[in-house]
Amino acid sequence: MSKTLIIVLGPTGIGKTNLSIALAKALQTEIISADSRQIYKELHIGTAVPNSQQLHTVNHSFIQTHSIHQQYNASQYEREVLSTLNFLFEKHDQVIMTGGSMLYIEVVCNGIDDLPTIDPEIRNKLEQQFQEEGLEPLRMELKKIDPDYYAEVDLRNHKRILHALEVFYTTGKKYSSYRTNTKKERDFNILKIGLNTDRKILHDRINQRVDQMIADGLLEEARSVYPFKNLNSLNTVGYKEIFAYFDGAITESAAIELIKRNTRRYARRQLTWFNNDPSIHWFDIGQDDAVIRFVKQQLVQPDNSLI
Repeated sequence: MSKTLIIVLGPTGIGKTNLSIALAKALQTEIISADSRQIYKELHIGTAVPNSQQLHTVNHSFIQTHSIHQQYNASQYEREVLSTLNFLFEKHDQVIMTGGSMLYIEVVCNGIDDLPTIDPEIRNKLEQQFQEEGLEPLRMELKKIDPDYYAEVDLRNHKRILHALEVFYTTGKKYSSYRTNTKKERDFNILKIGLNTDRKILHDRINQRVDQMIADGLLEEARSVYPFKNLNSLNTVGYKEIFAYFDGAITESAAIELIKRNTRRYARRQLTWFNNDPSIHWFDIGQDDAVIRFVKQQLVQPDNSLI
């Protein structure tokens, strides 16, 4: 029998965790997290890690498995997930993957170009330059050395600009020269389930979740990692705003409002990315039973034009 990876995706705060657990229980299988921040063992509240009861109900992989002090990227995630899937598919015909990290989902489905290992000294130097001078000089540097990539990259995304420069200064070759955009074949089927709802409802859910995180101790959690605030792993919504509060740049209430605003903006970016994928089957929140029926039907009689 062929193996199937069922991906539950959608914007942050939409309810992917509960749906994926219900689906995993119905199929008697396990879950792989596709969240680029839930992998860090030092972070719990701000990354919305499933609670102990949820983790006990269904086995999860890639939850708090790495340290914020480790360099980690999508290429490593691809390799580790494919290895984990080989193991899980020996026990199960279906495996659930759930999360909202667009690139992590993309690399598991389609692969990623093989890129060189970055020299840590170069990475640190560029990161320091970014902290001291801001993004604009780095943008201009990228435009000069790799105009092809400059023309297509999100110029507001400092991580991608920094990474392209890291590759160039490590190898002497343009980042664009490494990108083949060749889809890698997988030896398993892929079924994508998208979860979404009315924008106002989603925004309310996000705002309420941030308030709950604050009540659960997000400020204390952020303070515990504050000495390492310059790590790339901590350059994420929910922590960087609180770090600004600790630095005295903004008030606590302003930090909380910024977390809500930036999380809503991130949700919009997620939906923009996912809406470009016609293979996703979309459901509204509260339709767990309908999702389970649909998935079981697809596993018996798949619509190959959509999977």
